[in-house]
Amino acid sequence: MDAKVKQKTLRMLSNGVYVLTSRSEDRYGAATVTWVSQASFKPPLIMAAVRRESNVFECLAESRSAVLHIVGDRQQEIARRFFFPTHAACGTINGETFMDGKTAAPVLPNLPAHIECHVEQIVDTHGDHAVVILRAVEAECQERVRPLTMAATPWNYGG
Repeated sequence: MDAKVKQKTLRMLSNGVYVLTSRSEDRYGAATVTWVSQASFKPPLIMAAVRRESNVFECLAESRSAVLHIVGDRQQEIARRFFFPTHAACGTINGETFMDGKTAAPVLPNLPAHIECHVEQIVDTHGDHAVVILRAVEAECQERVRPLTMAATPWNYGG
């Protein structure tokens, strides 16, 4: 298979832009993620591919809870903040205000919607990402917006 054609083709898959947060005791994890999809109506399940060596993966694997945030199409700068290692201080994560959700995982109130989840299962793919199956236990939609997609950004992730 031609590597450049494979990369170009895989990058054509439709992907949204989300921020995933988690907390394990006093340690926080947060990252922009793009490989996300609903996986079941009953029970309400979401699958997300999460980089195995990330702090958010370590936190959700330990705490078994996470929050998936929808990023609006005009919030690209907020998504960009979570490309970097997690830094939590003074009620912020990577400069973004947070509060504890009902699952104790961090909720970012400046994003228009979020889903609080319990980790149902972590699937070892033997790759650089694990597939995390999340069960939705709480949801809030403050504002209905057009979600940010990878196609609407200058970023590439995939291939």
